[in-house]
Amino acid sequence: MVRSILAALLALAMLVSAGCDSSGVEFNGKDISGLMPELEFSLTGENGETVTEARYRGEAVVLFFGYTHCPDYCPTTLTALAQALKQLPPEQREQVRVLFVSVDPRRDSPELLAKYTGYFSPRIDGLTGNKKALDALTKRYRTAYSYGEPDDNGNYLVNHGTAMYGFDRQGRIRVFMRDDQPVDQIAEDLRALISIQ
Repeated sequence: MVRSILAALLALAMLVSAGCDSSGVEFNGKDISGLMPELEFSLTGENGETVTEARYRGEAVVLFFGYTHCPDYCPTTLTALAQALKQLPPEQREQVRVLFVSVDPRRDSPELLAKYTGYFSPRIDGLTGNKKALDALTKRYRTAYSYGEPDDNGNYLVNHGTAMYGFDRQGRIRVFMRDDQPVDQIAEDLRALISIQ
């Protein structure tokens, strides 16, 4: 239900705003150039340090929200991203960074995030933050998250968006990729992001 509402809101925003991409680059995902703000955040990194978007300036960035206890979308999407990164030659791969933002800071400590993202690729960084920081970032990119009821063991699911947001090397939003997009197409979109001046 939450995902359906989010998808409808994003589709409406795209219809209301007429994006104009002057880069001449074509994407497999939905071109959303100019429809959302530039990359900006202040979160906690895998070493417990404060991390802002400035760290990634000069790299193409893929932003993806999730959590380490996610049973399906997160590991599947991170695997697809890792496979897409492997399709790039080393010099291109070094120009791309995936930011996996956990919306479950209660369970996802920096140490756990480092271990989790390290399983997929060294080009994936885990980030999280307090509720204020996460709410600001999810609102900025028109998505949301919510928590399910804990079971008898205290385990719970987290509802969250499944899209990947692609930013060029200047931090400008460019592409909205779906979690079911084929790996080859993701790799092509990563190459396109790198190519934008």
